[in-house]
Amino acid sequence: MKITIVAGARPNFIKIAPIIKAIEKKQNEGATIFYRLVHTGQHYDKNLSDTFFEELNIPKPNSNLEVKSGSQAEQTGAIMVAFEKELQQNHCDLVLVVGDVNSTMACAIVAKKQNIKVAHVEAGIRSGDMTMPEEINRIVTDSITDYFFTTSTSASENLLKYGVDASNIHFVGNVMIDTLYQNLDRIFEPVFWNEFQLATGNYIILTLHRPSNVDEEQSLIQLLQGIDAMAGGKKVIFPIHPRTKAILGETNLKLKNILFVEPQGYLNFMYLIKNSFAVITDSGGISEETTVMGIPCFTMRNNTERPETQSIGTNTLVGTSIENLKKLFGEFLNTDNNREKARKAGIPELWDGKASERIIEILLQK
Repeated sequence: MKITIVAGARPNFIKIAPIIKAIEKKQNEGATIFYRLVHTGQHYDKNLSDTFFEELNIPKPNSNLEVKSGSQAEQTGAIMVAFEKELQQNHCDLVLVVGDVNSTMACAIVAKKQNIKVAHVEAGIRSGDMTMPEEINRIVTDSITDYFFTTSTSASENLLKYGVDASNIHFVGNVMIDTLYQNLDRIFEPVFWNEFQLATGNYIILTLHRPSNVDEEQSLIQLLQGIDAMAGGKKVIFPIHPRTKAILGETNLKLKNILFVEPQGYLNFMYLIKNSFAVITDSGGISEETTVMGIPCFTMRNNTERPETQSIGTNTLVGTSIENLKKLFGEFLNTDNNREKARKAGIPELWDGKASERIIEILLQK
């Protein structure tokens, strides 16, 4: 079996690392399975791309399409053109895509038009929010996928509602959590740890990347000022995306608690999360990692495609208004046992570090 594995953006790299390890383990056991790794170049900044390959011991990609940035249409179209050539030059039996970025959808479409089967890892998750490009990517990808690998029973149920044949849906668990478990003993403090006098539980992690939060300068400034004012005297570590940094420019925000740092590598960032007081984010994936590590997470969105992080884990949806965040975070600050409750929160079924092994076992039977 020849598999082409596609990765395009930071979350993809975290998800493919354990899949590659699982393939290599099977190869060592004598299985006739081979992979070719294609990096679309959707994330091309070193801190958003190269660092993850180095830290997670991901082999150098066999091909880098070097697509880089552009509008949704420009980037998607460029990926499709480049990936079509890649597949024509390098035959495979299966294209494996992960997550919900533009690379996921674009490469799935190209593969199907060349009559190559598609496997989608993290299939079936839905936010119900069609204003999110990721939701469109998920729906399109799942409409043409052959093998669906899901992280939760709710994701499997979503696919059944869409009419997917149950025999093609495989509830395997969460590959992102595979990576977390495989690297927990390797995480280490970032270079600014001592400079900022950080210690376990004395700081908050902030991440913002959604266009609705970061693309308009004045609303971003108001959001940051609001978070700065409600931090309860704790430092707020904000790894700022290059694009967000450019939007703020040279604006003097006069923030007392928020400390801007460069985007972090995986090992540093997981160390920061594991030792934080809480996380404020507009990401979906981070709520998975905080759930496993027992860290309270406040997600600034009106919906989530990962409902298990709320019903079982440590995640609280707070909406997009700073007023609601202040209210819910304030209640959390004023309740002594809330952090202890988060530590004791449950971990969803099959989030046990073995999802990737299950995926490869299933594919070898196809």
